[in-house]
Amino acid sequence: MSDVQSPALSGPADAVVDVRELCKRYGTKDAVDGVSFQVRPGEVFGLLGPNGAGKTTTLECLVGLRKPTAGTIRILGMDPAERTEEFRQSVAVQPQEGALFPNLTVHETVQLWASFYPDPAVVDAVLADVGLAEEAYRRVQALSGGQRRRLLLAVTVVGRPDVLVLDEPAAGLDPQSRKNLWAVVRAHRERGGTVLLTTHDMTEATELCDRVAVIVGGRIAACDTPAALVAQLADTSTVTFTADGSASLESVRLLSSTAAVEAAPIEGGRVAVRVRTRDADETLRSIAADQELQVRGLDVVRGGLEEVFETLATGAGTRAADVIRTPEGS
Repeated sequence: MSDVQSPALSGPADAVVDVRELCKRYGTKDAVDGVSFQVRPGEVFGLLGPNGAGKTTTLECLVGLRKPTAGTIRILGMDPAERTEEFRQSVAVQPQEGALFPNLTVHETVQLWASFYPDPAVVDAVLADVGLAEEAYRRVQALSGGQRRRLLLAVTVVGRPDVLVLDEPAAGLDPQSRKNLWAVVRAHRERGGTVLLTTHDMTEATELCDRVAVIVGGRIAACDTPAALVAQLADTSTVTFTADGSASLESVRLLSSTAAVEAAPIEGGRVAVRVRTRDADETLRSIAADQELQVRGLDVVRGGLEEVFETLATGAGTRAADVIRTPEGS
């Protein structure tokens, strides 16, 4: 398989986040095994991977919550293990779960966090951005799980940090709250900030991330833009439709030289057809030109990050780290 090429950085000075050969070992188990990547200024960078792949451990090392077994990490040129005042002012973390003061109101909670920073955002504006304006004077203990996650996001962004580190930020959010989250992330990027996030949501990764790294078994299996990874690893589309049962299935199978066709009888004497093809446009032209098919319910699903994720997570018969060899420094 050919390499997916990513523009390489000229060196650590160009990176907001610079991770080199990061390892974290527990006993004889390597939770993170030689992970290297860099995140550019103003970039949204996503870490994808199955449960237990090492995403959260990587983030915890990045923000100083865990000490790496080996490797180096620099964020804005600082070592997170030192956890200096400058680091805490510049890097904000939203964990999957966080302890909040249950008897404070939402507004009091965000105001408290704002007081820790020299130039915080306006609390009311932050609450509006995360969709908690109407809950501003409710106590934390009365919030739902999704509202608590939005509150965690609010206290993360109120200090206007340079770098946001978000661990599964959309988990448990309803669709509107998820859109609010995406708007907050985009606004942070537009102000020149950098975002590093983990997610299981392939739509979220596609919508938000400039680049993604897929971690499998503690190692990076692929790293590039979502579009480049889809082109490399999800180059097939699925075309489905129903056709007149009297139509020749041989005609269906000749729809495209790059297609694999499945057909099954359904009610009304028709057949349900599923075509897996690397050239959806050619297949659609062939369908339109074939008068015998009498096609109904035509639908096309093109390959996406979910297919990339599944290909890498299952290994597809290849050791994950060998699927794509990302250029040094990308």
